[in-house]
Amino acid sequence: MTTLADLTTLRVGGPVAEYVEATTEAEILDVVRRADAEGRQLLVLGGGSNLLASDEPFDGVVVRDLRRGLALRESSACGGADVVIPAGHGWDDVVVEAIENDWSGIEALSGIPGSVGATPVQNVGAYGQEVGDVLAFVRTWDRGTGRIRTLARSELGLGYRTSILKRSMRDGDPVGDDGEPARRWAPTPRYVVLEVGLQLPLASRSAPVRYAELARTLGVEVGARVPSRDVRAAVLGLRRGKGMVLDAADHDTWSAGSFFTNPIVSDAVAAGLPEGAPRFPLGDGRVKTSAAWLISTAGFERGFGLPGPASLSTKHSLALTNRGTATAADLLALARTVRDGVAAAFGIVLEPEPVLLGVEL
Repeated sequence: MTTLADLTTLRVGGPVAEYVEATTEAEILDVVRRADAEGRQLLVLGGGSNLLASDEPFDGVVVRDLRRGLALRESSACGGADVVIPAGHGWDDVVVEAIENDWSGIEALSGIPGSVGATPVQNVGAYGQEVGDVLAFVRTWDRGTGRIRTLARSELGLGYRTSILKRSMRDGDPVGDDGEPARRWAPTPRYVVLEVGLQLPLASRSAPVRYAELARTLGVEVGARVPSRDVRAAVLGLRRGKGMVLDAADHDTWSAGSFFTNPIVSDAVAAGLPEGAPRFPLGDGRVKTSAAWLISTAGFERGFGLPGPASLSTKHSLALTNRGTATAADLLALARTVRDGVAAAFGIVLEPEPVLLGVEL
């Protein structure tokens, strides 16, 4: 029997009642419509790199999108490369193809695991780039209306690690007479991503390097443009040093990447943080700070939890890792310890980045 441990990078999760591997859009839509008609829980899965699932059985339908292929619709000096990619295509494969074809703008997103369909949901970002920088549209199946809906970038409500796609996972339909939402869509959003359209500038050089750590690694000033291949090599080196490139032999990569998002707090809260705390003003009365800094400064260093079955990565304090025998319960206990310790030290409650399936933090 297939388990969610078999399908996720954290390698935890119970058995699945029904598992379907889909290779066409029609197969995906058939499964989604059937599950919704039967009132069953639905999980549309790509790479499984952003999910912490319960150890208990999942009494629903899991459909894994195995579609591959990248279509170049148009290429011009003015418009750049107009590419359309099915949701199941591996994200890092897109980055590789972009660099090989001199399409710029996603080179700093190298090495990120998972599929293309997840990138607009989270507005995936790293090292100064976000997928929203080059996103043109997302073609979706709207489970609420039972039809295809294409959302332009301007309609997606993109923000730091969020979008209306992600928010639709938790938002129900308008409340009924009983005061309860008529429908909850989690663990899959109301809008199931089918295809993603990107608009990538034609250039062999990168977009301006925005991230100080990456600029230092490349030996350039922030704002410089360098060959995209150099950016990819540098980013992969940085990610490997933090255990953020998947490697079955390295338990530091048995994770969901960064487990907590960087908190966005008010100016007043940011001003009360200790000297040396990272502060990134957003210009709207709010400041983003570093979850990794808060975790480390609260006393949770890399490797915290060892020699137990779950620990913080020995390479990066922001990743919770499975040391080989961890259960979801082990990882949740660790996450709660870290979250509560940071809250006690700084009054800031960290929010998890992965989707939590059948569990609560």
